[in-house]
Amino acid sequence: MKTECIGDHVKLKGKIYPCTVSLTMDLVGGKWKAVILYHLKDESKRYSELRKELTAVTEMTLSLQLKQLEKDGLVSRKVFGEKPPVKVVYSLTDLGKTFIPVLEAITEWGNRLVVEKGEFINIPEKETI
Repeated sequence: MKTECIGDHVKLKGKIYPCTVSLTMDLVGGKWKAVILYHLKDESKRYSELRKELTAVTEMTLSLQLKQLEKDGLVSRKVFGEKPPVKVVYSLTDLGKTFIPVLEAITEWGNRLVVEKGEFINIPEKETI
């Protein structure tokens, strides 16, 4: 029997999932969570840096996804200074860093798919999707 199927369900932080794939997708699934983690995999970044790199995501969505990733223990948020403007820096936690091999596999798969069936293109900033 596969490890993820040892029991009928799995439980993490009081939440019950039908399997470990469901648990994983709850933590990193959706359109932006893995992309945010990818942009933090090599270095810590300020919110404004993430915003510049993720031009297609709205500020509200980015903020909500960062809060969720922080709540789930994948991203840490450090605030420097007490008076505005404060400096806020996001980085991967130790748990978040364990996801880097998965991010690299996703990147490699996507790159291979584009090379075989698509193309890499440049879009002027005004037309960014």
